[in-house]
Amino acid sequence: MTAPDKTLRAQLFDFLRPNAPTPGARRWRKCHLVVLGIGLLAVILLSVDEISASQRVILRGAIWGVTLIFLVEYVARLWIAPELPHSADMTPFAARLHWAGSPPGLIGLLAIMPAIMLAGGYSIAGTDAASIFCILWILKLGLHAPAFGTLARVISNERAPIASVLIVFAILLMTAATGAHIVERDGQPQQFGSLPNAMWWAVVTLTTTGYGDVVPLTPIGRIIGSLLMISGIAVLALMTGVLATGFAQEERRREYLRVWDQVTRVPIFASLGVVTLSEIVGKLRTRYYPARVLVLRRGDPGDSMFFICAGEVEVRLPTGGTVRLGDGAFFGEMSLLNRQPRAASIVTTAPTTLLVLYASDFYEIASHIPALAEAVENEARRRHEENLGRHSGASSPGGTKA
Repeated sequence: MTAPDKTLRAQLFDFLRPNAPTPGARRWRKCHLVVLGIGLLAVILLSVDEISASQRVILRGAIWGVTLIFLVEYVARLWIAPELPHSADMTPFAARLHWAGSPPGLIGLLAIMPAIMLAGGYSIAGTDAASIFCILWILKLGLHAPAFGTLARVISNERAPIASVLIVFAILLMTAATGAHIVERDGQPQQFGSLPNAMWWAVVTLTTTGYGDVVPLTPIGRIIGSLLMISGIAVLALMTGVLATGFAQEERRREYLRVWDQVTRVPIFASLGVVTLSEIVGKLRTRYYPARVLVLRRGDPGDSMFFICAGEVEVRLPTGGTVRLGDGAFFGEMSLLNRQPRAASIVTTAPTTLLVLYASDFYEIASHIPALAEAVENEARRRHEENLGRHSGASSPGGTKA
């Protein structure tokens, strides 16, 4: 189904879909953050006693305006819930009910609580109300943080080593708390007279927080505390290493899938097999450029070539002419093959996604995949012949000399 054939609900879903790369979706996310910032600033200022009565009226108006926007957004997201990928096998009612009970749906419901309270006769009267609204609205920031989903996957993937670290943490905690309770309870019955009190000291020491409100006084107690502090550093370092490794692996997987999706959109790669594509994907790098950004400058070293996945670029030829290149085209191959400086400048005319292949990676791929190198060389030769016969800049179907 093409874009013009999409229903209104599908078009609205594309507009509101989280992390959608379209310009409209990006503008909406920016506006959403601005509105959220205005609302949070209003509730913060409303809690200041020095604010005048007229200013309070403006702040309350801003709060209700933000609430109204969130209400409209909630209704719209509830309506487009059947368009979610996991709702394909559900009825519209079941899909909307499922979304309403999901974390984004519950956060959206909490964000419109001020509107519900207003309908019930509630009014913003003081600091307590402002604090409640601030707490509810701050949760919406989580919807703009894709790293939360990554964190959940990292914890799920690394649950075995994380559980092992937590078990070590618990063993050290209970062992140190028990030892401190035994050796310190006579001298400090209030601080170490019970295991819960001793556990407080052990937690503070093991996490290297060290409030200093509870300190062992006996020599054995100090030895236990010293060993616990050293163990705390080791446990936290171990946990940090586990999470850092998990994040790095997850990011590599995401980048691989993202590049794979972009590679399949380039025609020159379409005829290659899955095994060949998997080797190429590891060499390509994704670059995102907004409109009217200089990608290459004439005279730059020819150390890479570019494939256009989405968007459009303008080639500014030395003769003064221009050439437009769109989805599936590539450029920079002639400079890369000839190891010569760039012969033209490249500027984006719209938000553009490019795949970059550096010279070292290209020659490494060429040694394993002669078909790809041959296709690039043939295309470069054909364009060179066209350029020789041209008196001014003219469009070429797949790329240009850059």
